[in-house]
Amino acid sequence: MPAINIDWSKVDQPDLIFQRFASRRSQVYGTKGVVACSQPLAAEAGLEILRKGGNAGDAAVATSAALNVTEPSCCGIGGDAFCLFYDAQTKTVKALNGSGHSPAKLTLDYLRQRGIKGGQIPLTDLNSVTVPGAAAAWVDTVEKFGSHKLSVADVLAPAIRLAEEGVPVSEIHSFNWQRSEELIQNASPNGDEMLLNGKAPLPGQIMKFPNLAHTFRSVAKNGKDGFYKGWVAQAIVDLIKSKGGVMDLEDLAAHDTSFVEPIKYTYGGQVTVYECPPNGQGITALIALGILEQIQEQGKIKSLQDLEHNSPEYLHTLIEALRLAFADSQYYVNDPEFNFIPVDRLLSKEYLASRAKLFDSTKANPKVVHGNPVNSSDTVYFTVTDQWGNACSYIQSNYAGFGTGAVPKGCGFTLQNRGAGFVLREGHPNCLQGGKRPYHTIIPAMALRGDELFLSYGVMGGFMQARQYAHRFPQGHVQVLLNMLRGFTAQAALDAPRFCISAGTPENDDKDDEFGVINSEVYFEDDISPTTITKLREMGHDARTVSGFGRGMMGRGQIIQKIVDQSGRTVWAAGSDPRADGHAVAQI
Repeated sequence: MPAINIDWSKVDQPDLIFQRFASRRSQVYGTKGVVACSQPLAAEAGLEILRKGGNAGDAAVATSAALNVTEPSCCGIGGDAFCLFYDAQTKTVKALNGSGHSPAKLTLDYLRQRGIKGGQIPLTDLNSVTVPGAAAAWVDTVEKFGSHKLSVADVLAPAIRLAEEGVPVSEIHSFNWQRSEELIQNASPNGDEMLLNGKAPLPGQIMKFPNLAHTFRSVAKNGKDGFYKGWVAQAIVDLIKSKGGVMDLEDLAAHDTSFVEPIKYTYGGQVTVYECPPNGQGITALIALGILEQIQEQGKIKSLQDLEHNSPEYLHTLIEALRLAFADSQYYVNDPEFNFIPVDRLLSKEYLASRAKLFDSTKANPKVVHGNPVNSSDTVYFTVTDQWGNACSYIQSNYAGFGTGAVPKGCGFTLQNRGAGFVLREGHPNCLQGGKRPYHTIIPAMALRGDELFLSYGVMGGFMQARQYAHRFPQGHVQVLLNMLRGFTAQAALDAPRFCISAGTPENDDKDDEFGVINSEVYFEDDISPTTITKLREMGHDARTVSGFGRGMMGRGQIIQKIVDQSGRTVWAAGSDPRADGHAVAQI
């Protein structure tokens, strides 16, 4: 199936080109490379690499590292990263899993001895630190997906310059930094490395990160060994052990990136959506799309395209499909190196049809539980495209805002708390084990029409939201994709009001069926009419509204769409979420 073609002469037909939702800003067009991310200075870092002849993979890493400087409240070299790369030459999508494993010596018994009684490791306990995967992901992205014209040192140079010279802090980022001030002060003796005169910086104040620049230079000079061996690794281990953790130098030295086969689902014969496979939760979006397709095929609703956008009927259908999808992914997603995950069965038409049968178009399902597909049984997202047609969909995270808030001495970054994604219950597929990767929430996405790129996109998490909102990623993927298929522009698809299901994860679980149960509140942006909210409540939804900074709960997305004009020339059309501080920029 060919890429979208637009006849630019038909400007008198606005639905062909312009948004169907009143967008808050114009989308960005370019014929060469485009970077769409949540921080303007990080976008400029990516553009710098594109201008030097780097491709989308190179520029993605430059953007990623720069985001560590401009937006450390949600990402950094102390966290993890995932990547999808569209190779324009081969017209294939490749996937990279840059998540880390738990320490080999960490056991459930050890945590119980430390007095941890709940269903998950507390976010501030340094036993929640898994091996940070971002550094290796950066190096491997450049080496495997990059242009081979630029070195890792070349690609990291803009971020190093930003860290040394300092960057003015943006508004939304400052707000969330202030919320984390006490966490950073108390998490380790080295909190001043992430504060300005002992305080969170205010908007416009300049933050310098000389120690982070030193860490980056170590990776630039020595590659992965510059992080996973030597002084950086020692600083990480020293801090974790000082707080009762069990991570060893061997845990860091053993880390490596996983190159994996992406999973996919073709929705309605229109587009094929690609996601990273488990231990990431990208399968949630695919299951939800499959259930939506089956709901329509079973005649339970009119076509989604025929329902009014964000009407009670439309929102109810999406919410129920996502609740069913979350129930499955929350139960089944774990580290495939430790347990079999029935991916093919979860995405089979037969299983999706059985899940769709649970949908009631008139009311919410009072208790959604995971199915049985087998007979026997917070964050930044950005995307980059280049003049050669390649695209890189990239996401990285510390998990809960600054993660643990703990700073290894002299390193200039905070450590993630991804280990809080484990389930502390024997027999659960995602139960903690030494050397295991936890259920991971961050997911990049791509959509193709045939073998041609349609969208490189994703929706990240907001800053410092409670753990139960980490499931916003697949919800954003589904809502934004359906907006695009309705004819919205990339920018309008992101601007449109969204909802967020709070898939609350139990803290204390004594019942075997607690996990894989989705029975929680749904939040809506206040742009959605009170009449609609009232109707949804009548249908049984615990519907609530958010406004202002609370909109961060909805996540923050980026989209780059490929358009082909009459002459066959590619035009990139990009949007950036107004819920963040950034924008999309095009290379000239």
